[in-house]
Amino acid sequence: MPRAEDVVFPRRERVEDRRKELGHRKLLDEFFDHSTLLAVSRLVNRGQFDSLDHPISLGKEGGVFRATKGEEYRAVKVYRIGNTTFRRLPEYALEELRRVTSLRNFGGLISAWTRREHTILGLLTDAGVRVPRPYGHFRNVLVMEYIGDADGAAPRLRDAPIADPASLYADFVQQVGRMIRGAKLVHGDLSPYNTLYFEDRLVLIDVAQAIGADHSVARRLIERDIANFAKYFARLGLTVDADELLAEVGGDTVGPPRAEA
Repeated sequence: MPRAEDVVFPRRERVEDRRKELGHRKLLDEFFDHSTLLAVSRLVNRGQFDSLDHPISLGKEGGVFRATKGEEYRAVKVYRIGNTTFRRLPEYALEELRRVTSLRNFGGLISAWTRREHTILGLLTDAGVRVPRPYGHFRNVLVMEYIGDADGAAPRLRDAPIADPASLYADFVQQVGRMIRGAKLVHGDLSPYNTLYFEDRLVLIDVAQAIGADHSVARRLIERDIANFAKYFARLGLTVDADELLAEVGGDTVGPPRAEA
């Protein structure tokens, strides 16, 4: 059985890779605590991936890493265990977490949040929404489909050059429409920052805060997100009415059922 430390950025044999290895080792010391290393090791033993290759994106709350499994790549999302992750969560998201764990138990909160993202990714996949397919999770580590190729991970939409804005608009309507009408979910924080662009198509990510389309705050959230995307499409040269876009994706049906008179 390999040591946990040896599956996180394993040692390279070539001399020219030593500098990169030293940088990875520094990241290992700062990012992967003992509990996280054990979670990574458990997932390796389950056959979820063979080793972590390098970071894709890093933040205060956690990071996403490319992993290798045989001849393919996977994405591994690691949440830091601490209270930083939850400082910016809205009340409705904390409400969901209170149902399964104490808000003072940061380890339990992170595990619940990771499990929640895995579950929602599965629901969206089943509904035909283009998201990273979930493969497995343990504690604060989530294993997903890698969106990208051997040359690198897919860029966020905000950073991607768009050759055909009209095609992008149609794809957005289709994907968000499937999320609302098919999965009965609202993303909760949809923007060009948490949407990937790969092979001229959208991929929705960061879905842990998604809520049911019948939630009391769902309408406010989808209206905000649609308004932001209407501005984004306008910057691409499209004439977009936010109310019309909302109706196209099914957002006008979002919210608690109205009481009968």
